[in-house]
Amino acid sequence: MSTLYIRLPSKAVAEAVEHWLALPCPYALASGDAVEREGVASLNELAATVAAAQRVVLLLAAADVTLLRVKTPPLSAAKLKLALPNLVEDQLVTDAGECVLAAGDMLDGLRTVAVAQRGWLDILAKTLAGLGARQLVAVPAQLCLGQQAARATAATMEYGGTDIELTLRLDASQGMGLTLAAETGASGAPGEVLAALAALVPAMPLTLYVGQARVAAYHDVLRTAGGVREINVFADNWSLWIPASGKLAPNLLAGMTIHDGAQAQWRQWRWPAGLAAAVLAVNALGLNLDWWRLKHEASTLRTGMVSTYKATYPKETVILDALAQMQKKVAAAEHNAGRAQPDDFGPLAANFDAALNEQMRTQNMTTAAPIASLEYRERALLVRLKPEVQLSAEQMKPALAARNLSLNLANGAWQIRSVQ
Repeated sequence: MSTLYIRLPSKAVAEAVEHWLALPCPYALASGDAVEREGVASLNELAATVAAAQRVVLLLAAADVTLLRVKTPPLSAAKLKLALPNLVEDQLVTDAGECVLAAGDMLDGLRTVAVAQRGWLDILAKTLAGLGARQLVAVPAQLCLGQQAARATAATMEYGGTDIELTLRLDASQGMGLTLAAETGASGAPGEVLAALAALVPAMPLTLYVGQARVAAYHDVLRTAGGVREINVFADNWSLWIPASGKLAPNLLAGMTIHDGAQAQWRQWRWPAGLAAAVLAVNALGLNLDWWRLKHEASTLRTGMVSTYKATYPKETVILDALAQMQKKVAAAEHNAGRAQPDDFGPLAANFDAALNEQMRTQNMTTAAPIASLEYRERALLVRLKPEVQLSAEQMKPALAARNLSLNLANGAWQIRSVQ
């Protein structure tokens, strides 16, 4: 899975410029722990890389995240999340509701809790989601610095030669950050950084990571200052940050409800969605055209039938259903001419007799006169069989259906009708 790591400027640095999205941000695109590409670019310039990466990890400036050590009761993750504001409110200088709290691991009986301003995190999350980030994680930068036993670790990031982000890690669970305003001049930034580190960790051995171009300047300042304190200066590189960024550092965005990039992903789907909409529009147009064609054909047929009916029966003035009225007229004419209709008594009785005899042969019945009564009423036969004839209506229905007859029960009798 491709992961994009971005070291962000602090809120103070971002607010000091007009367009903070143009600030340089060190980044690395990695697969696992192997770095595929790295460099320094603004968030605007990283838009395509952000959208292509499967996961984006934001390393929040250490100055924007406060790490607290809190004793917590044994609670589930969900209950601990609800209890955190009450557990840390005494250590906060602002309302806990304005902060995002993320619990880390337990160490020496205390739990590390990362605290950051909700408003700033919301801006970052929405900005990255707008750039197309799919899965977004935000971790404190101070907990991503490589840790060394009995040594403090620090790293710097300079913006425009005046603002310096200082990240300091003291041990496995403690770290901090400062935003420094450096003096102008070649040695201004190194002098400010080393003075701040001397105040924060006056006696502890220190490893300092700075930009490749700044290593010599820091060495010069250290040689000039002298002293017996052990300070090692090396070039900053992503192998210091990536291993710890996804293992121990708490995710500050896990406690927020943000847009996860689904809206931004709409831009990637706009052409497929547009194509699908076009296909639906073409299909809808085709269906409408087909409906209009069928409607026109139906209207033509209806007009033709009415014209034929009027020509055949010119005295008829009321025409509600030309086809049904024509069928009735033809049936009446055939009846008047002596032609038997399927629902006349003769055809009904003959077809029923044939079906009954066929079914009795199938059932090996030899009753000579199986019918007890036979009536013709309302163009239907009402048949009652003798008690000794053991034929059910369900047995008779297939034979009757083969002769276009239907069978229904009416007052204990079989009602036989033509279905033609």
